[in-house]
Amino acid sequence: MKTNKTPRRRAREYVVQALYQTALNSSPAPEAAKNIRENEHFAKADDALFTNVFFGAHQAQRELMQTMRPLLDRDEKDLNPIERAVLLMAAYELREMPETPYPVIINEAIEVTKTFGGTDSHKFINGILDKLAAQWRPNDPKRQQR
Repeated sequence: MKTNKTPRRRAREYVVQALYQTALNSSPAPEAAKNIRENEHFAKADDALFTNVFFGAHQAQRELMQTMRPLLDRDEKDLNPIERAVLLMAAYELREMPETPYPVIINEAIEVTKTFGGTDSHKFINGILDKLAAQWRPNDPKRQQR
């Protein structure tokens, strides 16, 4: 396991784990967050980012999935739980955290997907998030350079 992960990357990995936990175990969000925070390595994560993105994405998941549904190449029910968790995390950041450049959000989502997801899941994630960024951040200076 890499030890040079940034606190923000670690927070995003924990967000995905917590969203996964709530989806698969029907755990209440506070319980999932508590379980994640008990991880011995959590102290190395950005707790504020974890809290903001996990609870925000969890609360907004229906709305976020509704926006993403037309962009998916498969039925929402057929998304694997890791892909769904990564999409929720990154979509929330894209929509609610304009101070974070969208290429950073997409790259972080791809890296987290490579850690937890299937072999080519990162390509799928990249495609969906790129379309979302075009929708939600059409005037972003980084987008206009592409």
